[in-house]
Amino acid sequence: MTSSSTPRTYCLDANVLIQAWNTYYSPQICPDYWDALNELGIRKRIFLPAEISHEITRTDDNLSKWLKASSIPIRATDANVTNCWKRVLAAHADHQYLIAETKNRSLGDPWVVSRAIDAGAVVVTKEELERTGRPLKIKIPNVCNNMRVPWMNDFQFIQDLKIQFSCRLI
Repeated sequence: MTSSSTPRTYCLDANVLIQAWNTYYSPQICPDYWDALNELGIRKRIFLPAEISHEITRTDDNLSKWLKASSIPIRATDANVTNCWKRVLAAHADHQYLIAETKNRSLGDPWVVSRAIDAGAVVVTKEELERTGRPLKIKIPNVCNNMRVPWMNDFQFIQDLKIQFSCRLI
């Protein structure tokens, strides 16, 4: 865990990059967002689990190219992270559904939570709490809450880091 004097680190879920790139923070609209992420990567304030990086870079699109050229650290899964995942699975029976292979389900999700636990990081995801109580639909925020791992969405992340964007007419 990080101490109060150590700056927080953030473990990013793929959807934070994918949705931003394809919609509200596309590089054509908000290049500052991508510059800020790159700078945060240089400062080691953000990182991606290797499985999440692979989820993005397995396609040959502009986001994949940007990520490959970025300075965002990619952290591989090791024995510590695997042990964190085992603890997550043992903590609650419904956690197994985080890896359910359903339509549009990321196979990287378990590693976002486990890597954040190992690093003492905050999870940043676009997912929202699943409030229906259907275990087949468990989401990253539900697992984070169960494991007492801090999490936030990307808008809260921007506020937490006090990121400001500039606008200009071109």
